[in-house]
Amino acid sequence: FRGFGSDTVETFHAFAATLAGELLEYKERSSPRHEQGDRIYTSTDYPPEYKIYLHNEHSYARSFPLTLFFCCAIPAEKGGQTPLADVRRVLARVDPEIQSRFAEKKWMYVRNYDGRFGLSWQTAFQTSNREEVEAYCAANDIQWEWKADGSLRTRQIRPAMRTHPRTGERVWFNHATFFHVTTLPAAMARVLQASLPEEDLPTNTYYGDGSAIEAETLSALRNAYEQETVAFDWQRGDLLMVDNMLAAHARASYSGKRSVLVAMAEPFQPPDV
Repeated sequence: FRGFGSDTVETFHAFAATLAGELLEYKERSSPRHEQGDRIYTSTDYPPEYKIYLHNEHSYARSFPLTLFFCCAIPAEKGGQTPLADVRRVLARVDPEIQSRFAEKKWMYVRNYDGRFGLSWQTAFQTSNREEVEAYCAANDIQWEWKADGSLRTRQIRPAMRTHPRTGERVWFNHATFFHVTTLPAAMARVLQASLPEEDLPTNTYYGDGSAIEAETLSALRNAYEQETVAFDWQRGDLLMVDNMLAAHARASYSGKRSVLVAMAEPFQPPDV
């Protein structure tokens, strides 16, 4: 939506809430954000020289938003687009053998919260109470493990494909590629792998049975996303509404100041979880 002059937190909140009802809190956090207003957040606070890979918001969670909203308050001087990819079309590009393996095994997300390479568990779960974290994990089908140094390791297994509740279409809906260590910038991946044992990496993904996802499979999945990626240049005041189950989103690297706000709405918990 372009040309409506909606570049403030207040106008953005009104727009999103009018279209989708009550906005959602950012729970089970995987990236640093700052709240700018009532359930209005910055898009991921990540160094501008790095891109953020395509993903469907909270695909790793038991409940996730069906609708996302973005608002461009300040466009970057260069770059900074929010690329999109239709995950119906991504799925169509995934080899049937790969689809079959993921359908059988699902995918596993392993995360270590130590505050050095990523968020601490206190930030991710918005509490300093271990019992509250354990209760959340138990209610949301997440395995947890407190390590000797007081940090937390979690594992969760989710389907790699979902059925859209309104259209009935099958979609490729997961973070299996996004959170795999090899999707990081090469230099960053090398540093992490040289510094930490595999089980202590900030994030990594596997098949649901814990076996490794083959390098060629990950390469094919990245190619499928990239083949379906489209992008546009932000203008101040632009509003973007995304069906989170039909389109993955990303962030291009950029230079200059950039401010893109985000809101989430319409929580959905699939019946197959």
